[in-house]
Amino acid sequence: MERVDVELFTDGGNDAVVRLPGRRFPGVLIQGDSLHILRSDVAEVVEACGRGDLADAGESAELLLAGLDALLARYSTALENHGMKRPY
Repeated sequence: MERVDVELFTDGGNDAVVRLPGRRFPGVLIQGDSLHILRSDVAEVVEACGRGDLADAGESAELLLAGLDALLARYSTALENHGMKRPY
């Protein structure tokens, strides 16, 4: 394990926006439990598609998209608050 100093653009939380040394743009640190939930949400969409239940798949996908949109908005706001342009 290596210890490094990072730049913290938001509060710590479950989805902190941080920049690692040597990186031009920050990234989002997702805690392990949150990553597991994200993976489970994607699996739910895949399973519903496999069953041919497009209504259930669509609902699950909409919730997943809303969560990712919120995460992306947090990222964008953090960059704006620090006078940085987005990398996309």
